[in-house]
Amino acid sequence: MKTRSILYKTLIAAMLCGISSCSDDLEIEPNDQIAKENFFKSEEDFKAATAPLYNRVWFSFNDKFYFGLGDGRSYNLYAPYSDYIYPFSDLTETGLTGPLVEAWRSFYIVIQQSNNTIAAIEESTVSEEIRAQYIAEARFMRGTAYWYIASLWGDAIITTSQSEIINNPLVNKNPREDVFEFAIRDLEYAAKYLPEQAGQSGRVTKYSAYGMLSRLYLSASGLSSNPNSGTRDQALLDLAKKAAEKAINEGPYMLLDDYAELFTIENNNNSESMFALQWVPNGDYGVNNTHQAYFALGSEITGDDAAWGYFTRASFDILEEYEANDARRKATWMADGDFYPEISQANGGYLVEHENTYVNVKKGVVGSNKDNQSISRMNSGLNTYMLRLGEVYLNYAEAVLGNNGSTSDATALMYVNALRERAGLAPKTSLTFEDIFHERRVELCMEGQFWYDMVRRAYYEQQEMLNYIDDQGRETVIPFTYDEENNRVEVDDTRDAAPRAIGQIDESIFLLPYPESEVVQNPLLRDAPVPYDFTEERITDELFD
Repeated sequence: MKTRSILYKTLIAAMLCGISSCSDDLEIEPNDQIAKENFFKSEEDFKAATAPLYNRVWFSFNDKFYFGLGDGRSYNLYAPYSDYIYPFSDLTETGLTGPLVEAWRSFYIVIQQSNNTIAAIEESTVSEEIRAQYIAEARFMRGTAYWYIASLWGDAIITTSQSEIINNPLVNKNPREDVFEFAIRDLEYAAKYLPEQAGQSGRVTKYSAYGMLSRLYLSASGLSSNPNSGTRDQALLDLAKKAAEKAINEGPYMLLDDYAELFTIENNNNSESMFALQWVPNGDYGVNNTHQAYFALGSEITGDDAAWGYFTRASFDILEEYEANDARRKATWMADGDFYPEISQANGGYLVEHENTYVNVKKGVVGSNKDNQSISRMNSGLNTYMLRLGEVYLNYAEAVLGNNGSTSDATALMYVNALRERAGLAPKTSLTFEDIFHERRVELCMEGQFWYDMVRRAYYEQQEMLNYIDDQGRETVIPFTYDEENNRVEVDDTRDAAPRAIGQIDESIFLLPYPESEVVQNPLLRDAPVPYDFTEERITDELFD
């Protein structure tokens, strides 16, 4: 028998994905033993079964694709020698691009592990209320994975049972609109049945689900048969606003005072974090956060050889986005002359010293084991943000703006200005889409988000988004100098710009190719999608009474 498809293999991986012991902080390490006949007998079993949904199943997505796609493809990040970044920033990825294949696999592992957990909990004799809570947790994860898949590949395979795929691996894909609908239904279920407060630090809540729904409703609002219609569905925009309001006003979340403090190990699971991947300090491969190894400028930061970020740099285009006094730049990017007292503390802190002709990654770079015992080689121990309150503030503002040219809505301004004032910037008195788009790009930079913002806009203003990408100048490597004190980037006329080959900038860039091995094994992926048969009613009205 020839090599099985990625989707089939994810089913096997999902079955092997561990049941875990739990601690109060959800710092768990899977033990890879599932025994349904003597498990799923109590709420503690449910906690153990859902714990791997916070790390191991997302590992291949987090390892490189999270930033390579989210920030590389949006051209926040430029890395000419990193094959996990340049195919995306150059718009030249194929169905053979490694991180793309691994991300597809990771999403379906999330989905199938969620499906397995849901099925086992449904068969349990534990009370219905407890069962609904942990099914909601698994559906939160499954819905989030399907939102990523819909945003990246559009049409995709919806599955709720591993046996369906094992018995028949030749499966029709479903249309993008149905994949979005499926994701929304999962998150709506999660918003109804998840608890208001997390039972363990790091677990999602009802308000995490409302926050994620604000993202999903925004995304779906622009879908139409005309990608240049210029308008979005007002009913979905209204739902995005209501979901954001629920998360902000009723949830336990609040902004930290210092933006840079969001990205320290000590502040994992802080008051602003609504959903974060939970990596195990000093944990084994598969439950570790590798980002620092790919980002760190040199071994003087990490204290070991895993520091490969010399050529992983900010693009000229993103550096132009920062206003003069924006404190978010230093917390996101290291420039010549920047000083970080929390890194290399034994030596009095870390001063960046190199020619001011490039700027490297700071966000995700936390230092060595001498700075924090949670850090080990290729494991920073730092959580990965999947959703935080700052994004939900911006979701609210964008939903309020809706199809208007500008807004002076007091609440939208309050939320956007809270982020700007934390960054040391003057408040806005009105908001346009360009204002919000700028804030999203800077506030969430290097958090794997901006490409999805670009895709969402392309659903209804495709040509505008193509023009935006074309204006980023990806085809030219621009030599520059950078003034870290004033966040000022200037073209260096003493050096020549270099041409760079990139892919065609057209409507095709807004969907990724399916992994080639998956298409070979399941040729139905080449066929037109088949509508999905939804068997449960939407519960939207119940959530916003």
